[in-house]
Amino acid sequence: MAILHGGQLSRVAKQYRIPEQQWLDLSTGIAPFSYPIPEFPLQVWQDLPTISGRLIDAAKAYYQADYCWPLAGSQALIEKLPELWNEKKRLTNLNNVNSVNGVNNLNNLSAEKHAYLPKVGYKEHQQAWFKAGYQLHFYQQYLPTDIEKNSVVVVINPNNPLTDTFNVKQLKNLQKHCQQQQALLIIDEAFADILAPEFSFVTNLSTLNQTADVIVLRSFGKFFGLAGLRIGFVCSTKQWCESIQQSNGPWSINGAALFIAEQALQDKVWQAEQLQRLQKQSETMQALIQTYLPVLRLEANALFITVFLDDAPAVYEQLCKQAVYVRLTDENDSLRFGITNQSKMEQLILALSVIK
Repeated sequence: MAILHGGQLSRVAKQYRIPEQQWLDLSTGIAPFSYPIPEFPLQVWQDLPTISGRLIDAAKAYYQADYCWPLAGSQALIEKLPELWNEKKRLTNLNNVNSVNGVNNLNNLSAEKHAYLPKVGYKEHQQAWFKAGYQLHFYQQYLPTDIEKNSVVVVINPNNPLTDTFNVKQLKNLQKHCQQQQALLIIDEAFADILAPEFSFVTNLSTLNQTADVIVLRSFGKFFGLAGLRIGFVCSTKQWCESIQQSNGPWSINGAALFIAEQALQDKVWQAEQLQRLQKQSETMQALIQTYLPVLRLEANALFITVFLDDAPAVYEQLCKQAVYVRLTDENDSLRFGITNQSKMEQLILALSVIK
């Protein structure tokens, strides 16, 4: 079953019979300020897209990674990971098939598969592992400590939509536990660009055995405001990086996305200005929301604001009638507001002012 996300303005506009151009779309966590599109050499359009060493070097420097590779958006890898993990475990166990222990491991792998995920979080992770036949186990405030062998643990850091985080020390402890259980650790850092570099687990990958089963997903489009490019990056240990690289077909990312990403990842001045803009606008919106809505709890970062309300569906409905589209969370207990630019604040204020 398809999962409903933000960013589906056409569907919502049709439902409320309001032309799309009249809407204020705050349904995603994508920055409203986009990296300026540079002038393109003609070859970018004429040539088949090639992942250059320059782009890889820029990504390694930006993410502080030893091994990373571009993707057609991190969603593409989220969908593919169950297949890659199953294949790796199958090959590992086949190498031991001559031993009794190896046969038992192979049988156990086919019989039971477990994935541990945040109960509230980006639901495509749950969908991917559920469709692959995994038994799902949920956690939220505390990382799982009792996990099955050969299982999968997904951490969304910072969480979307709750904004809560786990620090590197907590993640290191989890990684050691996963290693003991021969489990795969996936850390989704889609919104980590707005936090200090030391927040990311990527810099710790170099301390691990390069066959360790740890994968960090990084988004590009959210912070740089260019989600339509459909490019993201994976940072991992050497073995996983090579496996992911080999699993992608040729020309999987368009040339324009590769070219823009290479420029943007190196533009430190723009990145610093972007972070300042986003933080300032988020603070302004938080104050505005708390002025007009009966907020039970508010969680925020520089890319989105999640507001818990007594009757979130009713407020969502009223905002839609005013042509303001926010994300009603899957749990129906909160609304997630993306950040808007200053020029569209008046429309948001008018919509909030009529909420009953």
